Amino acid sequence: MLVVETIAKVRRAHLVGGKGIKTIARELGLARNTVRRVVRAGETRFAYERRTDQPHPRLGDHRARLEAMLAENAARAKRERLTLTRIHDLLGREGCEASYSAVRRYAQRWASERRGFPTAGEAFVPLSFAPGDAYQFDWSHERVEIAGAPQTVKVAHLRLCHSRRFYLRAYPRETQDMVFDAHARAFAALGGVPRRGIYDNMKTAVDAIYAGKTRRFNRRFEEMCSHYLVEPVACTPASGWEKGQVENQVGYARDNIFRPRACFASLEELNGWLEAECARRAREDRHPEQRDRTVWQVWEDERAALTAFAGAFDGFHTVEATASATCLVSFDRNRYSVMARAARRAVQIRAYADRIVIRSAGEIVGEHQRCFGRDHTV
Repeated sequence: MLVVETIAKVRRAHLVGGKGIKTIARELGLARNTVRRVVRAGETRFAYERRTDQPHPRLGDHRARLEAMLAENAARAKRERLTLTRIHDLLGREGCEASYSAVRRYAQRWASERRGFPTAGEAFVPLSFAPGDAYQFDWSHERVEIAGAPQTVKVAHLRLCHSRRFYLRAYPRETQDMVFDAHARAFAALGGVPRRGIYDNMKTAVDAIYAGKTRRFNRRFEEMCSHYLVEPVACTPASGWEKGQVENQVGYARDNIFRPRACFASLEELNGWLEAECARRAREDRHPEQRDRTVWQVWEDERAALTAFAGAFDGFHTVEATASATCLVSFDRNRYSVMARAARRAVQIRAYADRIVIRSAGEIVGEHQRCFGRDHTV
């Protein structure tokens, strides 16, 4: 392929210097046909354009076999699908001489035709959020070291869509009471509540998925949203880009906060460090759209548009149980004591993120720090 500089030399030599094709070819070390093509075309550049209907001489009789392998692969579960590198290797063992690039191009074209639209990259419209408009919520699983023992914690991510200020908190589980606690702590730390909350279809929030954006939210989750005056919005299944900010935040936190592995004496110490780290990064990180300002500065302006934080929602998960004759109530693989007058009686267990409250006939008959182990008696 001729570069632009060579084409310019040929054109100047012929049109300005008056040299012939044979002379130019000898002086520049080019073929006469190449010089003749430049002179006659009158173009300043030549670009190669790949034909859309490329032949497949190397694939040959293996095209039908490749299509069958692609169809079989698409029908498999996602975790069991073969990579194109593996498919190319299997074809090679059957005698196919096609290169990996040829197999990849054919597979891409086959996939686009199967979806029903021409080969092209997916296009997305960037989302824009006004101050105080929305936040996005999600969970991630991170590896940390607590009291010298490696373990996986569930990290709640809440992110303001306009200012990009975010809040992280680690929990042992992803239960509904943890969701309530994460929202209460995040809204208190962020100084207010946006008008909308964007979620995936997590079971702690959504009971049923209907056509389009219609959802039946969990009753207790609806109560929490009503308490904070938030309108919940659920994403389309398998459409992570609808809450792309918090999806990207998960990767950002994993790479920049949880690596190398964080080591702490307790979960409370970890959460104290996470809260301070979120504030530090907000003060230091530049806003992705307002590059001359930090995330913290944009957040300070956004606070005026947030709904005032009206106090934490009484976020508990209710379980009905019966106290044993030995004044114990079983919950989440552990046993908690109650007052003697509750023995053999029906009780209501209210599980919070950090404590257990047991009630009977409208009065509290037991309250304990929540235990997340197994077979413990508290």
